[in-house]
Amino acid sequence: MRAARKSARYENGPIGLAQKITDKRCVAILTGLNRVARRPMRLHEVHTILNRARLLAVPLCIAATALSVPAFAQSREALGEGDSVRITVFYNPDVTTETRVSEQGTITFPLIGEVAITGLTPSAAEARIAKQLVEGKFLKNPQVSLNVTRVRSRQVSVLGQVAHPGRYPLDDTSSNLSDILAVAGGITPTGDDNVTVMVTRNGKTAKIDVDLATMYRTGDLSRNVRIENGDTIYVQRAPVFYIYGEVQRAGSYRLEPKMTVMQALSLGGGVTARGTDRGLKIHRRMHDGTVKKLDAQLTDTVLADDVIYVKEALF
Repeated sequence: MRAARKSARYENGPIGLAQKITDKRCVAILTGLNRVARRPMRLHEVHTILNRARLLAVPLCIAATALSVPAFAQSREALGEGDSVRITVFYNPDVTTETRVSEQGTITFPLIGEVAITGLTPSAAEARIAKQLVEGKFLKNPQVSLNVTRVRSRQVSVLGQVAHPGRYPLDDTSSNLSDILAVAGGITPTGDDNVTVMVTRNGKTAKIDVDLATMYRTGDLSRNVRIENGDTIYVQRAPVFYIYGEVQRAGSYRLEPKMTVMQALSLGGGVTARGTDRGLKIHRRMHDGTVKKLDAQLTDTVLADDVIYVKEALF
């Protein structure tokens, strides 16, 4: 029985199809040559022609096999409500169907009607459709292919300082943190390099903080979290500091790691002709919520939300 099934799969598969086409072409070539020559072909002539004709099987096999490969990587995730799928049965183009999974988790397929596929992987859904086609005695040994053309059941939320906040579908080719951020247009200039990811695994919700700049600087891509259905990515506003007084451009500026007071002054365009870098003051909010006025040196480190004051020179 197994041998018979293997033989049937081979004959009905792309390689078997190519072989059938080649054999027919060989017969046509030999028949045509016999008619032209008006004599039986010699044995070495027959072998030469057959070998040359069978070379045509290689591109035919490649083309036929390529048709059986999905246009993009087959998803390993379970199908769900709202997913759009394309279903084909080899050698039966009349039943090719493009449809969407209904709210009840079913699709309608020619000959067999409604088929429940929610919760199944694409390969499992293919097997179910093929089984029902066989059980209904519609087709013998059908080769079913199901491709997910649009994912709507598995989505992730991207919020905060990104170019295009919103909900985005997940697939196997773009399911890491960096991939989803790229789809959302990337982090805006006001966004922080530290990204927060809220994940739910095994019924438990956890918070994961990822420093993208450090991840790429060190090459440690283990922090490039794999995103799953229902996860949320939040990009908060980058930390800032404030500068005012006798500087060229007072205002708020993005705080870079380990930034010093001297670097902060340079962002503000430097001290004006009436200002001085002596007697600099920093207003800093402490952990208890109080604000302290601190004397600052040019080499001091600036913290988030610090307010730097540059006073006027006495003379």
